[in-house]
Amino acid sequence: MRADARKNRDHLLAVAGTVIAEQGVDASLRDIARKAGVGLATLLRHFPTREALLEALLHTSFDEGAARAGELETSSSPEDALVSWLRDCVAWTTEYRGVTVLMAAAIEDTESALHASCVTLRAAGTRLLTRAQDAGVARTDIDGTDLFALIAALAWLGDQPSLAPRADHLFEVVASAILTK
Repeated sequence: MRADARKNRDHLLAVAGTVIAEQGVDASLRDIARKAGVGLATLLRHFPTREALLEALLHTSFDEGAARAGELETSSSPEDALVSWLRDCVAWTTEYRGVTVLMAAAIEDTESALHASCVTLRAAGTRLLTRAQDAGVARTDIDGTDLFALIAALAWLGDQPSLAPRADHLFEVVASAILTK
């Protein structure tokens, strides 16, 4: 990709990130383009669908989440690693309002632009959960799919103005329910 095209793409992603953080995943693509100072056709040339834009926007966070799981596997106890990773995932999924609905759908839809990233993230969480289960510090009646669903549920709380003040407390309740110690 040419340097100017890369710069335009990066600018579009930065603007899209701000707009989606404020308005949610259903934000107008036309509004994103306007705020970026380009036409809708330019936005669509870089990101032909809303999902393609979201995948590009979230890709870095998904990769960082998977990498963070790897770091925690070697640097923390099984229970600390699992809870830290879970907290990190909930934090960045609440950054973009409404993304949890898309993530939950994408995990099952192999045609989704978000599918591969969601599967990678779930696999990272599954490794941490399995490690904690093998150490006897996490429930054995849940799996990586359950953990992924709990991330979505906890992030959803952050999207609800009336429940957001309770999100940290409820995170602690859920984390303590996952752990057996």
